[in-house]
Amino acid sequence: MLDQVAELIREVAHTVVLPRFQHLAADEVHQKAPGDLVTIADQESERALTRGLTALLPGSVVVGEEAVAADPAVRDRLGGSGSVWVVDPVDGTNNFAAGRTPFCVMVALVRDGETTAAWILDVVADHLTVAELGAGVYRDGERVKARADDPGAAALHGVIAGKYFPDELRTEVLANASRLGGYTGGRHCAGYEYPAVAVDEQQFAMFWRILPWDHVPGTLIVREAGGVVRHLDGAEHRPTGHQRGLLVAANEDIWHTVHRTLLPSGPPLVA
Repeated sequence: MLDQVAELIREVAHTVVLPRFQHLAADEVHQKAPGDLVTIADQESERALTRGLTALLPGSVVVGEEAVAADPAVRDRLGGSGSVWVVDPVDGTNNFAAGRTPFCVMVALVRDGETTAAWILDVVADHLTVAELGAGVYRDGERVKARADDPGAAALHGVIAGKYFPDELRTEVLANASRLGGYTGGRHCAGYEYPAVAVDEQQFAMFWRILPWDHVPGTLIVREAGGVVRHLDGAEHRPTGHQRGLLVAANEDIWHTVHRTLLPSGPPLVA
């Protein structure tokens, strides 16, 4: 099924999403909330993926970003048993709507509350990253592993996506961030940031607002590459969780180094 889902994602990306890139009409872009855009490509991509995924796995259901926007109760499907597809039809919609990259199509399969497979396609760069629980992660068919060493805070580079941070947290994190080797505010596309940790383009990423379609696919990819994805109190991230704040790192030691560096006063870690 890994290959079949990959083929479906590529087909939808190339026939539905990519033709709209830099060709959106004004009436094909709308605000779901202030600063949160949706385009006709998001809507059509989700419909096509939903049809294809449920056909591949009869009896499965879909939790898609746009379906949840229309009916928040759809998200509750993640808490049930059986097979649930988590779909982000265009991750990085604001980039896409502005005619810039990156933007991705992301899918994950959650069975009985556990993520068992994930796919992220960087549409323009044409990088496909695929992970299967217990079987590792592959980018464009090549096995990848996150770095295993910790070179120390001054050599670490990553992302602090601070837009949604509470003011107090943002102040503390940014005050300490100069102790790291470098950081950016991110590319506004979780589908770019997670694989970048897996292939050592960056060593960490910190987020605050945690929505399943943004983070469930990437979490499995980073973990299968040998990395760590935990909430700021040290709790493991789960597909069904509603907790905010997430620190992604290439390995256990880097997770602790970044956490101590950015949050020296806490929050306390879970034992």
